[in-house]
Amino acid sequence: MDDEESLRRFGLRPARTHLDEIRGLLGEHTERERRAQGGGDTELMKLCCVQLFNSGDLDDALLVWNAKESGFDAACSIDIELLLGHGLETTKAHLAAHPSPSATAALDRLRDLESEGAFEDFSVKEQSAAYDTYYEEE
Repeated sequence: MDDEESLRRFGLRPARTHLDEIRGLLGEHTERERRAQGGGDTELMKLCCVQLFNSGDLDDALLVWNAKESGFDAACSIDIELLLGHGLETTKAHLAAHPSPSATAALDRLRDLESEGAFEDFSVKEQSAAYDTYYEEE
C-alpha cells in the first residue's frame, strides 16, 4: 500500500477500527527504513503518523518517534509535532512516565525544542488543519 491508497482507504481521520492496520503499516516501513536507508516509504510513514496524530492516542507518540528516528529521510519527512496529538504537556507527561530509552530520547528532544521556543504557538487543532491543507493539495 502506498500513501495515496492509504489516504483513500483511511482518510486523515481514520476510524478506530483501522488504527491497528495503520500502526502495522508504520511499523513495517519503520523497520524497512531502519534496515536500509530508503527501504521504507517515508511518504506513507508520514501519512500514517498524521493519521495517528489525528486519532490522539498517547501510546502512538512512541511509534511516531521510532518512525522519525528510523533513518535520515524519515527524520526529515516526519514532523516532531506529530508526537503531540494530545498536546505538548500531556505528551511530555506520558513520555516521562514511560520506562523505555526511546521515550527518554523523545522527551529530551521535545524539551530541547520547547526551550528554543519551537512550540510556543503549537495547537493540535491548527496542526491538524495544516495537514488537511497539505494532503488536499497533493
